[in-house]
Amino acid sequence: MTRAPLSLKIAAIGGLAFLHIPLLFILLYCFTTEEKSYAFPPPGFTLKWFGVVWGRADIWAAVGLSLKVASIATVLALILGTLAAGALARARFFGREPISLLFVLPIALPGIVTGIALRQAFGLMEIPFSLWTIVLGHATFCIVVVYNNAVARLRRLSPSLIEASMDLGADAFQTFRLVILPNIGTALLAGGMLAFALSFDEVIVTTFTAGQQSTLPIWMLSELIRPRQRPVTNVVAVLVILVTFLPILAAYYLTRHGEAVAGSGK
Repeated sequence: MTRAPLSLKIAAIGGLAFLHIPLLFILLYCFTTEEKSYAFPPPGFTLKWFGVVWGRADIWAAVGLSLKVASIATVLALILGTLAAGALARARFFGREPISLLFVLPIALPGIVTGIALRQAFGLMEIPFSLWTIVLGHATFCIVVVYNNAVARLRRLSPSLIEASMDLGADAFQTFRLVILPNIGTALLAGGMLAFALSFDEVIVTTFTAGQQSTLPIWMLSELIRPRQRPVTNVVAVLVILVTFLPILAAYYLTRHGEAVAGSGK
């Protein structure tokens, strides 16, 4: 194995620093004593902002709404994304590729386009903005994450396993439960975790579908324009980082050995 040249190592370190040093500043300003601006270096350090966050009912209401929306959107994505992947993974029919493209299109389109389209659709159907309009908006891109994971794993699953199960007398549900699901389970779990993380910190689509409700990212945007207690936003941002980072990390470890699928490559 050849070693990477020094210039490539420096470029990699520079790229990582560019991506992650701003996150360190978010953590740093959780402890500043200055509440109106982000002065560097901070004039002092304090833990009082964590207590302020703990006592703010509006923050916990926003957290609760975000968790509820992300949970429901993830369940919908798991059901619909898995069903779509099962229908398109191995079937051959006219229009299969255009339909596959339509499934991944919502995550490829700019969020503002999706948000405007959903808002106009809800307006035409006279659907009042509520928890469910946010959930539907988030489900549009959460389904894509689950679908991509499931369809990739299903395409590596040997058809002979399914045929053997059916030959032994198993019906479609038994084959799915005993053969297919164990082989795609980690892919679905990873897709669900990624969908949850994406939904929890989504801003643009939420802006167009939330009405008067405030998820946690929307709350953070509104707080940034206030001249006082700005470090509170940083404390909440650390919470968002933890809530979204852990599912993404778990999804990475669940899918990094995804090639170990029964019958794959045969």
